Amino acid sequence: MTTSVFVSGATGYLAQQIIALVLSKGYKVVGSVRSEEKGANLKKLYGDDFSYEVVKVLEQKGAFDEALKKHPEVTIFLHTASPVTFEVEDTEKEILIPAINGTKYVLQSIKDVAPQITRVVYTSSVVAMSVPEELGSPDVVLSEASWSSLSYEQSKTHGVLAYFGSKQFAERAAWEFVEQEKPNFALSTVNPVYIFGPQAKDEEVKGTLNLSAEMVNSVLKLNKDDDVPATTGTFIDVRDVAKAHLAAFEKDEAKGERLLLSNTRFNGQTLLDVVRKNFPQLADKLPVGKPHSDDFSAFKEWNDKKTKKILGFEYFDFETSVVDSIKQVLKVQG
Repeated sequence: MTTSVFVSGATGYLAQQIIALVLSKGYKVVGSVRSEEKGANLKKLYGDDFSYEVVKVLEQKGAFDEALKKHPEVTIFLHTASPVTFEVEDTEKEILIPAINGTKYVLQSIKDVAPQITRVVYTSSVVAMSVPEELGSPDVVLSEASWSSLSYEQSKTHGVLAYFGSKQFAERAAWEFVEQEKPNFALSTVNPVYIFGPQAKDEEVKGTLNLSAEMVNSVLKLNKDDDVPATTGTFIDVRDVAKAHLAAFEKDEAKGERLLLSNTRFNGQTLLDVVRKNFPQLADKLPVGKPHSDDFSAFKEWNDKKTKKILGFEYFDFETSVVDSIKQVLKVQG
């Protein structure tokens, strides 16, 4: 019998790359969506081996019970659903509690009504491993064992810290659940940095993309006299993050592991340099900045050896990732 994989948050940028990859490997996929309309749209894009269930509210007990009861054939669960919100009035009520409870409730549903599920992969983030100033520091070396030092009280102070805190405390809740409840499944987490790269389907290219993909897209919206974007960080390609989710449930050595998905450093200038070099037709309308002035030699390499050993594949390089993204946007925009 064909193995079925459940993907929560199926309309997401990363989730759709995962769905496309998993289907190409011969699995069937059940995705959770917030509305019938969104589910029907995905069904149109992904065909017969994709089906969907509407789960309107993730942050309540038993939210996934009915969806999982309908699919006893599902043996793998990929939990990618996680809204990114910074502008809120009550950080605890609107960011922290929903993230933590949403994670606990989905794992409880799997344990209670789907004991046939043996692998769960949870999409976390590098921000669960660090605090904002560490991510920009050349001296900090993160590894799979790193955890953020942010306290719950600190996390409540403003939206960005609440987002960092929500990732940390939700992931901690997942590991605590496994330790205390001893479910039938093995847990793995995938902790990526900024995710770049093309959408899984051209149809999903919109005027504004999700937070990280929009960093690349936003370069196309610059004018000659604009400042170079102050963006900076570490990148990974969305297709590599999708492959990491596949490896996380296919490989025994990924059981109980955190996978740190990180490639190279970037900033607004490196983004601009790649676009100007590869799309000369756009160069005249874009700012120049200080070409090739970026220097990341002071940054120490993170220790992601364990992750790379488990995954066993080469990552997309920065230039390829950016070029593939921009090509897709230009193609769709005609």
